Amino acid sequence: MSRYIATSAIRGARDIVAEAERLLKESLETMGPDTPVAFPNTAYYLPVIYGITGHKVERLADLQWPLDHAKSLLPPVPRQSLWLPYLGETLDAGMATLFAEEIIEGIRFAKGEQPEVRNGYTFNGPIDDVQMRAWGIQMVDGRMPGFAAIIGAAKSNEVAVKIVRELQSKGQLVFLSGNVNGRSIVDQLLEEGVELGYDTFTVPFGSDTISAIYALGYATRAGISFGGFKPGDARANLLYNKFRCFAFALALGQVDDLKYATAAGAINYGFPVVADTVIPNILPVGITQYEHVVSMPFDDIPGRDDLERAERLVQRCIEIRGIKVKIAKVPIPVAYGPAFEGEVVRRENLRLEFGGKGGLCFEWLTMRDMDEVEDGKITVVGPELDAFEVGAKVPLGIMVDVAGRKMQKDFEPVLERQIHHFVNGAEGVQHQGQRDITWIRISKAAADKGFKIKHLGDILHANFHNLFGAIVDKIQITLYTEQDKVAELMEQAREVYRERNKRIADLTDESVDTYYSCTLCQSFAPTHVCIINPERVGLCGAYNWLDCRAAFEINPTGPNQPVPKGEVLDPVKGEWEGVNKFVYDHSQMKVNRFTVYSIMDAPMTTCGCCECVMVLLPEANGFMIVSRDDYGMTPCGMTFTTLMSTVGGGQQTPGMMGHGKYYILSKKFIPVEGGLKRVVWMSKNLKEEMAEELQAACEREGVPDLMDKIADGTICTDIDGLLPFLEEKGHPALTMESLI
Repeated sequence: MSRYIATSAIRGARDIVAEAERLLKESLETMGPDTPVAFPNTAYYLPVIYGITGHKVERLADLQWPLDHAKSLLPPVPRQSLWLPYLGETLDAGMATLFAEEIIEGIRFAKGEQPEVRNGYTFNGPIDDVQMRAWGIQMVDGRMPGFAAIIGAAKSNEVAVKIVRELQSKGQLVFLSGNVNGRSIVDQLLEEGVELGYDTFTVPFGSDTISAIYALGYATRAGISFGGFKPGDARANLLYNKFRCFAFALALGQVDDLKYATAAGAINYGFPVVADTVIPNILPVGITQYEHVVSMPFDDIPGRDDLERAERLVQRCIEIRGIKVKIAKVPIPVAYGPAFEGEVVRRENLRLEFGGKGGLCFEWLTMRDMDEVEDGKITVVGPELDAFEVGAKVPLGIMVDVAGRKMQKDFEPVLERQIHHFVNGAEGVQHQGQRDITWIRISKAAADKGFKIKHLGDILHANFHNLFGAIVDKIQITLYTEQDKVAELMEQAREVYRERNKRIADLTDESVDTYYSCTLCQSFAPTHVCIINPERVGLCGAYNWLDCRAAFEINPTGPNQPVPKGEVLDPVKGEWEGVNKFVYDHSQMKVNRFTVYSIMDAPMTTCGCCECVMVLLPEANGFMIVSRDDYGMTPCGMTFTTLMSTVGGGQQTPGMMGHGKYYILSKKFIPVEGGLKRVVWMSKNLKEEMAEELQAACEREGVPDLMDKIADGTICTDIDGLLPFLEEKGHPALTMESLI
């Protein structure tokens, strides 16, 4: 630990304890030991002393014991050459400082000098119990994520206002105290007409550093009241504040010895300290959850101007304390909520669409380092909605960068898949698909109300904070609408998708006793339940078994639930009692049984987001597979769109089934019906995109030339053209056992 901080904090502590001792001696002599001492409207006496030591202060004489205790905590001032590898003595000095400051404020009340009046303005002083309980409840239930104790004065009035407004926008309670060269942030805010007080969640304690003790008193009372701890249980109270009261100190301007000492006291509570000037850093974690002391010299903060620097200073404070921001309302010009999930935007009402037939649209979420993400930054690269004609098909790339101390690489696809659910909550916006087969429509009515492409970013930013704040601290969204850029980035995204799919290659169905569900698409298909096992990716292609396991870890009550396999009913077809029960219970009791390995006997239901549809062609004794990206006719006489109206929506149709494209490569690809050797026709884009993987699968099945025997849309689009081709090539399906 920096010897400078230790020296300054301990020196400041010794000075303030000496001042408390001088003031107490003087007061005892002039007012007498029985003079009442109390903070107004509280049953917690002097709350820091009472909460940490259990000692009740009711009169001047009662201040002698906490003073003696504070003196006993004071270490000697370190020699300038001494480097301390620990915080212990500095923390003791910090706690002694808090006791001394509370003693001084108690004496000031006894003398009638508090609350402070300055330039005709009366400061608040300590918070009363009624207000403490009201705010404490909001902190306990998450409505108010924490508080910021600001000490000093900002670089300018404008910066002071910006800092407070940013904190308020993030739901923070703001406590104000201290000064720099006689000027306080309270002065700055009042000069700019900012209303202060309980109603605005900005409370001015006093104009000196000592008044910051009221913030620690508030935290101490919250621990007693809501943590259920007895006064005097210091360890429990401090741990409660470390893990439950998300507070921090923000030192603005020059930091003197007393501010260092007070900051050391705050660190005891697990509250980190951020300064906008050059001071030594204490970065290792321990007493606080993350860094203890962080220096962010204001003029060195990246930004176009001082207001942007102020915004980033607040973001850094939020990050260091691990505060989870909640956004009360999604800031878009249309209604938002579950009532709009499943809404369909029809052609006659269409203002703009992304993806779909012949279009480009993808979603790609990436984990970044903290300093690579600017929370709330939403950028549209390319033309906005107004630049396009009504009904136009526009390319769109949705790039979401997230950062969080608890974020993991494995969580990327889990969060990425939530985009479907989030976007669907907007009135007049329809979302289907995922990854590189995303399809989004915006209605004329939504556009008329002012909905823009940028608002897709607002939706994602608000919802990721609100629903995944436990792992995500910062979210930045970039939306691309330029054709060439979208095409370029889509290829990069596809490479990432392929890497994600490879992670599960060595897991088998037999190696686990639990599968996972996905009900994310029930807004479009209310009776559909996707069962995801290690050797079968989800219908959408975006979730595999590992992704679902991670999703359950993130959100135990979410759409991805563990499904114990239970008793084996049919090991060949892949039917388990536990799976059947789960599907029945979660499909509105519409699906009685489900087999994992068969398409002909009780196959999985199909939603609206599947990458492919597989259909029985009885004349060929095999199956055709049509991709969502294939818009042509198929040998069954239906296009992909028509097939979806037949098999989608949560229907269970033997002989027809939606699936992810990588399921084709699985060793457990319809094994009951013969696996890959049963495929007689496949969309050309699938054959090309997955050429290497399909070839490897064919060799594994013992038919290395199978792909040459499987027709596609360039060879035929009807049964009459398919059968001669299969006979000419000697396709194995023609000689296999009949499927009917």
